[in-house]
Amino acid sequence: MNADAYENPLTGRYASAEMSALFSARHKFATWRRLWLWLAEAERELGLPIPEAAIAAFREHLVPTDGELEAADRYERDTKHDVMAQIHALGDVAPEARPFIHLGATSAFVGDNADLLVLRDALGLVKKRAVRVVARLAAFAREQKDVACIGYTHFQAAQPTTVGKRACLWIQDLVLDVHELSRRADELRFLGCKGATGTQASFVMLFGGDAEKADLLDRKVAGKAGFPKRLLISGQTYTRKQDAFVLSALSGLAASASKFAHDLRLLQHMKEVEEPFGSKQVGSSAMPYKRNPMKCERMNALSRWILTTAENGSWTHATQWLERTLDDSANRRLALAESFLAADALLVLWEAVASGLVVHPAVVRRRLAEELPFLATENVLMAAAKKGGDRQVLHERIRVYAQAAGDRLKAQGGENDLLDRIAADEAFRMTRDEVAAAADPRIFVGRAPEQVEEFLAAEVDPLLAAHASALSDAAVEVKV
Repeated sequence: MNADAYENPLTGRYASAEMSALFSARHKFATWRRLWLWLAEAERELGLPIPEAAIAAFREHLVPTDGELEAADRYERDTKHDVMAQIHALGDVAPEARPFIHLGATSAFVGDNADLLVLRDALGLVKKRAVRVVARLAAFAREQKDVACIGYTHFQAAQPTTVGKRACLWIQDLVLDVHELSRRADELRFLGCKGATGTQASFVMLFGGDAEKADLLDRKVAGKAGFPKRLLISGQTYTRKQDAFVLSALSGLAASASKFAHDLRLLQHMKEVEEPFGSKQVGSSAMPYKRNPMKCERMNALSRWILTTAENGSWTHATQWLERTLDDSANRRLALAESFLAADALLVLWEAVASGLVVHPAVVRRRLAEELPFLATENVLMAAAKKGGDRQVLHERIRVYAQAAGDRLKAQGGENDLLDRIAADEAFRMTRDEVAAAADPRIFVGRAPEQVEEFLAAEVDPLLAAHASALSDAAVEVKV
């Protein structure tokens, strides 16, 4: 820690070491060296006179040491060019490879192709974390599928649902995000070996005018990088629309996370469901009793940052000129890396919250009991009419009793005694047990428990089975 310089909180406080490493300088330049190796291998396979000793030298120096990175920094201060600085640093330690480093390529060959490799790996890591959250929420939904609670529309009491069914609303959004993350990773197209303006002219010249070999080189390097799809048309760089698509997927994930976190903060305010709270955790420096939903609040904060930063992708794509401009570079260094770091941090938090959700059944039942009598009046009305009562007369009596019970709740803070008032009125011809039966919570949750089981079996269980390896890793601890 350098206490005298700004530290990015995403790497210092929030994101995992695994995601930070993907966007580190060492990984970036090691990826450049892998690309230079693949390029040299492919060029040699296609007949260029590159000796095996040069290929061996590339392979021996795939991961730059601290000293090599420091040397590259010194070169960059002089050259003001990051790619040339790395070429010089590699050439110093691998002299046999020096004449063949970056042969026929332009800067975008390493810069853009490396970005695509990192984006693919980062999407995979984000997807893995999202699957883990799905698994935690699915277990919670199964456990709570029959627990009736008040549903809310407009944040006003509405028909009851179950705690598990509500959790499935969160899961469904996240499952859609997992599919979108998979799609974006699968559809990434490799830039390959396209040259200064995308025409492959430098590689055609390198092979003595043999355009077919230039095309084969492009295919070979894409294959070595593990990309089944490549751009057939490009300028110097890959189309920045690919970045826009990737950031859009992260934005969708952030929206889902924010919705979950907002919902949980509302539920925690009502003391129905809470995020986990550590035994030594401090909720407030001034108010020792506080149990603030700090993890969910941080989720909302990080989500908001991702949602706004995602716009950079489309703006960068929209403002590229002709075959290439460099006004994208500084922006992409920030937007791509930090969006993934924030998404990673978001999912680490989400898994921690989903793994320790606390339900307070007594509060859930009490809140349901406060509202259910009002919701049960239609059932009571029908049951009383079947016993010979006059529906219109009974409707007016219920209206009067409901107003009185509502006033008792709001003005006096008492319990909802609407059902007692109805049971005491002989006009309804119903016993207290009959009135209570008409207000049984199980009547009002509809198919919520069955919906939970059907949804988990049809959409969630197959997803988890397909990503079983993601569930075997230990959870990443929230740093602060």
